[in-house]
Amino acid sequence: MVLSRFWLVIFISSLIFVLLGLAFNKEYSIDRMVNGIKESPILIRECYLKQLPSSLRDSLAKSGTVVVNANVKDLDTTYELTNNQVKMYSGLQKTDGLLPTAKNTITDIILPLLAYLALFAGLMQLLIDSGAAEGMARWLSPFFVKVFPSVPKNHPSISYMTLNFAANFLGLDSAATPFGLKAMESLQEINPNKAKASDAQIMFLCLHAAGLTLIPTSIIGYRAAANATSPADVMLPCIITSFIGTLAALIIVGIRQKVNLLNRLLIAVVFSIVGAMVGLLWYINSLDALAKNHFTGNFSGILLLGIILLILGYAFAKEKKFTEKNTTVFDAFVSGAKNGMQTAVTIFPYVLGMLVAISVFRNSGMFELLSQGITWLFSQAGLSKEISDSLPVAMLRPFSSGGSRGFMLDAMNVYGPDSFTGRLSCIFQCSAETTFYVVAVYFGAIKVKNTRYTLSTMLLVDLVCVIAAILVASWFF
Repeated sequence: MVLSRFWLVIFISSLIFVLLGLAFNKEYSIDRMVNGIKESPILIRECYLKQLPSSLRDSLAKSGTVVVNANVKDLDTTYELTNNQVKMYSGLQKTDGLLPTAKNTITDIILPLLAYLALFAGLMQLLIDSGAAEGMARWLSPFFVKVFPSVPKNHPSISYMTLNFAANFLGLDSAATPFGLKAMESLQEINPNKAKASDAQIMFLCLHAAGLTLIPTSIIGYRAAANATSPADVMLPCIITSFIGTLAALIIVGIRQKVNLLNRLLIAVVFSIVGAMVGLLWYINSLDALAKNHFTGNFSGILLLGIILLILGYAFAKEKKFTEKNTTVFDAFVSGAKNGMQTAVTIFPYVLGMLVAISVFRNSGMFELLSQGITWLFSQAGLSKEISDSLPVAMLRPFSSGGSRGFMLDAMNVYGPDSFTGRLSCIFQCSAETTFYVVAVYFGAIKVKNTRYTLSTMLLVDLVCVIAAILVASWFF
């Protein structure tokens, strides 16, 4: 219900905002809202050539295009002459319009996701048929029953949740979503009210969205491309911030669900994870710059290939179990892949609805207005300009990963990758999840309509991550 109302509010308010802008001459053309392409010039006015000053007329007559920079603090204005008519452009479109977004949802998101889901759903079927999933669930049950008391001991969802957390932890985003969707489907089987999110589903999704990451490979890659002096210098701040977010999610949801968070086993597991993180970080920091970049660049890929090798090797060793089920290892993989493709088709409408709303929200100018207002409030409260300049990344992250990534890259380009703003933007990008997208996709896949307090909790965790990122960045840099 909360997600539905939020979707309606941003969609309707954005449309009204842009129509009012057109009515009061704040907008010249709203075609960009419908058909515009990301980073295309924005048309702000049209006139006849004779209406322009003579100097500008002469320049246009010679070249056909003139760029005027009247104020270095403002956007340039580009004049284009066609048949005695002049079009004036200023600024670039923030994201694709409504129709291109609808099209790109299929080409850029659903089709790649369909391939990932088919691959990893096929591998998960091998885990199921070989008995590996059952064994993993049996081994991990003592811990999971403490965090998910409503999940029966040795339930298959335990192994899927484990694989999802491990994929997130290791930076394997392409694998995390298929494992997570399978976990939600498995948890839905024991959900007594199929239209309402269960406690276990809420706990899982909030922990997933907190996104504890060990090697933020994509962030390191972006920083390397921006010629940062030490691309991996934000790795430890990213890990600490995401760990704080994960603990916050566990505590907030645990208190709400009356989970015993002081259990010895739970505390031991948390400290074991911290120990493993510290050990790996100690090893990475002992490497020189070249070896460090080589290690972080290959770590995730090696782990992904290693996981696939283990699954295939175990399936080969347990081939008799496939024969007993009147199938083969390859046929089981194909069967699982088909189920993964069906899941991708199921979630498409939910992804489409959320992304077109976000497209309208950004292109209407409401997001920029809101961002500027919040930045101004923080500056009035004494927050440094270096922090306020990076806040757009944190604000857009719950809505759009691509949008916040664009702000992050812009921050590194404008202020420098080694500036405090550039580094903090990277930590913001790494330490949170696309909350609204995740809620829409994961609950849409299992057709849960009442998400209860999932969205509000995830947004609260996002806020904790923002505060933690600022404190951690201030400490390190």
